[in-house]
Amino acid sequence: MAGTKDAEKQQKPEQLTTVFDLLPRSSARPQCFRSTTQEILFILVATMGAAMPSVLQGCTIVISSFVGSDLNMTTSQITWMTAASALTSGSFLLFFGKVADLFGRRTIFIVSLFLFAVFALATGFSRNAITLDVLNGVLGLVCAATVPTCQGILGSIYDQPCKRRNYAFACFSAGNPLGFVFGSIFAGIATQLFGWRAAFWLLAIIYFVVTIIAYFIVPVDYSDKLPLSLQSLKQFDVTGTALTISGIGLLSFGLSIGSDAPQGWKTPYVLVFLILGVLMIIVFVWWECHCPYPLMPMNIWRDREFSLLMAILVLGFLAFPPMTLFVALYLQELSKYSALMTAIHMLPMVISGIIVNIIAGLVLHSVSNKLLMGIGAVAYTVAFLLVAVQRSGDSYWAFTFPSLAIVVVGADLEFNVANMYVMSSLPKSQQSIAGSIFQTATKLSVTIGLSIYTAIFRSVSEHPAATGYYAHDPFEPYAATFWCAMASTFASLLLVPFLKIKTQGHE
Repeated sequence: MAGTKDAEKQQKPEQLTTVFDLLPRSSARPQCFRSTTQEILFILVATMGAAMPSVLQGCTIVISSFVGSDLNMTTSQITWMTAASALTSGSFLLFFGKVADLFGRRTIFIVSLFLFAVFALATGFSRNAITLDVLNGVLGLVCAATVPTCQGILGSIYDQPCKRRNYAFACFSAGNPLGFVFGSIFAGIATQLFGWRAAFWLLAIIYFVVTIIAYFIVPVDYSDKLPLSLQSLKQFDVTGTALTISGIGLLSFGLSIGSDAPQGWKTPYVLVFLILGVLMIIVFVWWECHCPYPLMPMNIWRDREFSLLMAILVLGFLAFPPMTLFVALYLQELSKYSALMTAIHMLPMVISGIIVNIIAGLVLHSVSNKLLMGIGAVAYTVAFLLVAVQRSGDSYWAFTFPSLAIVVVGADLEFNVANMYVMSSLPKSQQSIAGSIFQTATKLSVTIGLSIYTAIFRSVSEHPAATGYYAHDPFEPYAATFWCAMASTFASLLLVPFLKIKTQGHE
């Protein structure tokens, strides 16, 4: 009889541990939560953490023309408001992801929420373009500490495939696109009533409240942690950290300043930054393959599905954030909308984003994820086509409105599928580094995309067409960026047939 029981335990160990395990996993609340209310509040806080970079981006994009006018900023300085935070965030994500996995996530998460509130408050007092761009870079650094840690906490709590995990990660993923739109709306309202500085002060208030809530409801981190000692530091990849920060930083910086340099991309120091950045990234990859305690587990890239998913996601994110920037700019510059009206006209992204994330949480486990990625790539491409073919004076409802509603379908579906796969590809002890790999790819693609589209915008602005579809049309530079965005997402569509991924999140 004892032997029979032992055999049953070996066959179904998950059904004989706790009362919670006797319930369907989709209905079992993780034991670290005292109540459903605490669980909901935790997911809300985690979503706000994931939304932090997007909230900042949405805020800076909507107020960009008003800040530029007030501080006499050039087009490049205006784009640096967004690029600076993307640069620092992308450079330090792997570093903070590894630190969180080794030494604990909860403290880093809460402290970074508080620091974001502090520096957002300081940004509102900026008196010149340099100060504003530098503080945006600091805010990006804080985002780098926040996103992988909250993603790691979420991944360690919901570590088993189930519908509840799908719902939690769908809410978390919603933070990325919805954060942008809510950041836009709040910034637009604050700017309309009190001026652009109030937009940053409002961010400070919101995240100060989130910090207080997080302090009381984020569960204690019981995952394996190393004590802060010399022996523990030997397990930290200092060389890899230096290479990735320097490489990504130099590459991003070179891309960001290239279009504004005296000789453009041929300027010697721009070429030096780009070449050194690429070389350091190459050396980083080599080092990670030989380091006993790598910052990034390189074996994850041997997974064919993982590599394809990341390629498709990156091609989409090369286009999505820059598209929103230039849509906001032409609404302000050509249509002469106020910050509030700009935010209202970008509201379709909110409604569409909420609906798409709800659907994603419900279908990830039952609908082919390859099909979802294909729908996302098609939605991206159609959205950019719609916004590209319009001209000055064309109807917002005929072109921009459907484009904004459709583009979020692409962003959210691809983000949900790729995020779920990445978090499932590494063990519980490496959930933060898994999140940082995912976020680094997206942030670096944002920086590259912004630099490419800014260069295209400037080039077309300086050499407008005298004949053709956009002849003498001030919308032509914007259209050029949207056509380039469509080319990027169409390339991602061509990769979808090679995917073999089916469904994710089975109980």
